[in-house]
Amino acid sequence: MRSYDNGSVLRVVERDNATSSVQELAIDFLLYGTLAEIFGRETGFNKGMGGSMHAFFTPFGVFPNNAIVGGSADIAVGAALYKRVNQKKGIVIANIGDASASCGPTWEALCFATMDQFKTLWPDYVRGGLPIIINFVNNFYGMGGQPVGETGGFGILARLGAGLNADQMHAERVDGYNPLAVIDAIARKKALLEAGEGPVLLDTITYRFSGHSPSDQSSYREKTEIEAWQRVDPLVTFREDLIAAGVCLREDFEGEYERIDNLLLRAYKKAIDLDLSPRANLFAVGNLLESTMYSNESVESLDSSRAPGVLLPKDENPRTKQLASKSRTGLAEDGTYLSDARCVGFKDALFEAIIDRFYADPTLVAYGEENRDWGGAFGVYRGLTEALPYHRLFNSPISEAAIVGTSVGYALEGGRALVELMYCDFMGRAGDEIFNQLAKWQSMSGGMLKMPVVLRVSVGSKYGAQHSQDWTSLVAHIPGLKVVFPASPYDAKGLMQSALTGTDPVVFFESQRLYNIPERFQGQSGVPATSYLVPIGEPEVKKPGKDITILTIGATLYRALETAQLLEEKWGLSAEVIDARSLVPFNYAPVIESVKKTGRILLASDACERGSFLHTMASHIGRAAFSYLDAPPMVVGARNWITPPDEVEDAFFPFSVDFLDAIHTHLLPLDGYEPKRPCDEADLLRRNSAGI
Repeated sequence: MRSYDNGSVLRVVERDNATSSVQELAIDFLLYGTLAEIFGRETGFNKGMGGSMHAFFTPFGVFPNNAIVGGSADIAVGAALYKRVNQKKGIVIANIGDASASCGPTWEALCFATMDQFKTLWPDYVRGGLPIIINFVNNFYGMGGQPVGETGGFGILARLGAGLNADQMHAERVDGYNPLAVIDAIARKKALLEAGEGPVLLDTITYRFSGHSPSDQSSYREKTEIEAWQRVDPLVTFREDLIAAGVCLREDFEGEYERIDNLLLRAYKKAIDLDLSPRANLFAVGNLLESTMYSNESVESLDSSRAPGVLLPKDENPRTKQLASKSRTGLAEDGTYLSDARCVGFKDALFEAIIDRFYADPTLVAYGEENRDWGGAFGVYRGLTEALPYHRLFNSPISEAAIVGTSVGYALEGGRALVELMYCDFMGRAGDEIFNQLAKWQSMSGGMLKMPVVLRVSVGSKYGAQHSQDWTSLVAHIPGLKVVFPASPYDAKGLMQSALTGTDPVVFFESQRLYNIPERFQGQSGVPATSYLVPIGEPEVKKPGKDITILTIGATLYRALETAQLLEEKWGLSAEVIDARSLVPFNYAPVIESVKKTGRILLASDACERGSFLHTMASHIGRAAFSYLDAPPMVVGARNWITPPDEVEDAFFPFSVDFLDAIHTHLLPLDGYEPKRPCDEADLLRRNSAGI
């Protein structure tokens, strides 16, 4: 109590509590901290940022209370995964409602939790089922709909276990109105988990007297139904059972309700007192939310007490050997010997950063679809299978929500997760986990929690409408996520190193167009074999110039360089090309300095133009550098269409001709140039009026 949030909660509790009993003080502490959180006060357990739906207290192992139906299922599985991988004691209990059984993420969590590999493929010292109880609190209602007889089809919820593994998840229906039955069930299931026989599914029968929310008037049920359940309320029946069994006397209960009411009233009065329990001042510079959106720490190992385990020595790894042989030898134009220069590709650079972190951080795990043996869909992980045991690199089900959701739970428990979605387009299948879970728990915890997760996402091309979309703008729109998109091997390795030593969630975009490109910006040095950091949020000038600035995100960097060469060869114009490298955070200073010099800026990415993050960048640049601009910033993105087939995608994604069209029409007329297609204001208005 003294150490939690520097004693801020305890100080309020102690003001009128003269008890010498630590137990009594602790009861007041928990009641007040919870109520203050519910009322959004800075003295709440999570500084009021969790609020009424997300109150939790991690020192007691009470992890985030989730406002999304079924949202805690895959997070809890991730917490259990952490315990299994890192050989930690304890079990995990996910308390979720019966109606959540129909939620996709809940089903994905069940499938992930019951994977055969935990008991068959993992090394002996970590082999065993996940130590988790999925406890469905079965109160017969979702909001107003009834899973039994109306919105569901399983009848008895415990039947779900039968379809998931050979043990039927040790599924059991429990009388939740009998405390002794619940105690017995948990004790028996805990023994199973400790023996490595998890996971477990419980169908715990109870009832919800109140509505789903304050606005719920229970119009979907009869009053007599509620009254019938109240007659068997265990607060009444269990008391009578204890008296009848001679365990207690009736007078033992006399005054107990009054004592509890007084405890609650005392905590309540403090929690609503703005002098004792103020709200956070979110108008101040550097306020609570500004300081807790990101933890911004750099940690080499999240468990420095442990070694990384038995791993193949790096210098014996076949891919490491191959990359070591890729050094260029010979002389540069100035006669310099190039024996230390390395010509490695983009995906090789990623591999080098990732494998280094596995030897430094014993908590690091990587998983996703086809990560092991296949080496990932695009070969980034080729060579990791030979180096890593099964529990640190493994294949997941094709369950994108579970892939991301479990990584959230793994990180909340204290580990570091590197997870992959094979295509950017699949982010929609993990939307809640990325946008509502991964992004928010650091701030909703009031800065009490960290979220060291790196989500690798490949941005496709040539695969059509459902596999070739750039969704960077969607992700950059969500507060709480760091977003990077390297375009060169050097930057890819350095940014991955920064992401995998940080404590914030990073969505790491990678263009499939770039996986095989070599480094071309680092001169003789190439990509260093040793580890190094590229700071997240810092753009870089890739080509200096003086007449126009081109700011790019992702693979459009190379089309910008082609455009710069054409401008110089045909029109004698010098373009400065800047690679954003990151979207969130983003340091505008180098871009503003460039615009002060050139007076004109073009911004480009492969994301569809409508709603593109480039418009946010253009707006900020236009505001900060208004007096230096000779023309408004110009955005070039993909057309606002579905992505067409590969054979005609040059009409969709921005290429050099689109850059030249935009420059000629809006920024700097090019002598003798004829635009390939209209891009003037009239065409802009035409396309927007048609929604294209």
